[in-house]
Amino acid sequence: MSRRPGAGLALTAAAAVLAACSAGPAAGGGAVRVVATTEILADLVHAVGGNRVTAASIVPSGGDPHSYEPTPRDAAKVAEADVTFTNHLLLEEHALIKTIDANARPGTPNVSLAEAAETYGASVIPLVEDIGLDVAWLGLAVRGDGKARGATRASDVRLSATKLDGPGAVAVYLTEALGQPEIYFDSADGLDAADTTTLPPAAHTHLNWAFGKPGVYRLTLSAQLATGPGRTTDLGSGTFTFAVGVDPHTVPDRPVVIGTGHTDLAVDLDTGQVYAYTDAGTGQQHAVPADQVVIDVPNRALETVPDDPRFAFLGPPGTSVHQLPQAVLGKHVHGEIDPHLWEDVRNAKAYVQLIRDTLKQRDPAGATTYDDNARAYLARLDELDTYVRGRIAQIPKDRRQLITTHDAFGYLAKAYDMTVAGFVVPNPAQEPSADQVRKLTETIRNLKVPAVFAEPNLKQRATVLTQVAGDLHVRVCRLYGDAFDETARSYVDMMRHNADELHRCLGAAA
Repeated sequence: MSRRPGAGLALTAAAAVLAACSAGPAAGGGAVRVVATTEILADLVHAVGGNRVTAASIVPSGGDPHSYEPTPRDAAKVAEADVTFTNHLLLEEHALIKTIDANARPGTPNVSLAEAAETYGASVIPLVEDIGLDVAWLGLAVRGDGKARGATRASDVRLSATKLDGPGAVAVYLTEALGQPEIYFDSADGLDAADTTTLPPAAHTHLNWAFGKPGVYRLTLSAQLATGPGRTTDLGSGTFTFAVGVDPHTVPDRPVVIGTGHTDLAVDLDTGQVYAYTDAGTGQQHAVPADQVVIDVPNRALETVPDDPRFAFLGPPGTSVHQLPQAVLGKHVHGEIDPHLWEDVRNAKAYVQLIRDTLKQRDPAGATTYDDNARAYLARLDELDTYVRGRIAQIPKDRRQLITTHDAFGYLAKAYDMTVAGFVVPNPAQEPSADQVRKLTETIRNLKVPAVFAEPNLKQRATVLTQVAGDLHVRVCRLYGDAFDETARSYVDMMRHNADELHRCLGAAA
């Protein structure tokens, strides 16, 4: 039986030793060494720093920050840096964030740009998810910042299934790309330390919840916070009730019935409480104590165990289980805020100002240079914002429908009066389901869009979009989301290309 690995732990531990042995900073004697997680951030740093800095990106050209796994060489880069910039808001793979935070030398700035940019005028938008299922969409989540408990963005939060009362077995698992199941909890062989999964702070994930027999189940989840090797704090626990194939209203003393919508079984790092974070009854997610909740797993959630040895943990092939579906296929861990802020040029301006002030703090002797470079670049970004706005304004309003590879263009749409009409998957680290392909096809057909858009660094993930577009005789154009390529080598080039491509592919002459 497989269990979810603790990704990046060995690398982080080894890299921490490397960091402790690294030499002192070069600031004050030579260029300021800056490491950023992506090429986009490194380009903004170079625009502000000029010849006073060297700016390197950890994620290589054309790489995907959502899935990039760090190497020991990356750890060495961070250990030698005078300043480190990440985007975060869970844009980057958690193993990369852990490696950075374990190796950034004490006293050197380690700045999460997206999370600090609001103080410079950036605007953020939530990631809104609505799959429209007719049963509950149930996941796991971590809420609160836990700073009072010593939590950082590199901490691990462990959620364990510690007790089950019910008529059958419960299996909670994730369906990865290509259909491979990854088991989180499975009571068939008893619950032990292996029935544990790990999430970063402020994250949530989607899962399948399978129940072997109808009846009432009570599952206890317990949480721990790990802030470093040997530093673990017990948080709280909560017992959740599931009505499987029976009327949930017959369960006594459970006033809140969760039957549809989006719910996470969540641990709060600030209070230690484990509760349901649900939109049931209100349309907006709110916390409900575990002992007040009954989760409805109705008979329409019956599924047949496939004739596939990978799913033998659910029971013999052909037997039935009640299952709340994962809803989106593949690993899909993210936060509540869309992290792609730079697709609105005004947000990039906030990044630039934060980068300027961080460099001035680290290298006061270069303050005048950083001020002058930032002033000139901000003026250039004003021109860029006007250009992007003008090009998109020339597209007829009924054609400003954006269908893309993954959900990375919400800021572009909001800032420049477009509509995100659809995307293949919310996160590029997953494969689309048959239902997602069907909905995508219907969206393209119903809106009569002249073009859809793929990202150059996600060519392998664009196969479905290309196929659907070809079937409907719709052209496939190119937008840059998370990375550069050989054509677009700077942020300004990237955004000008996006504006021109939208105009070319959606405009009246398309």
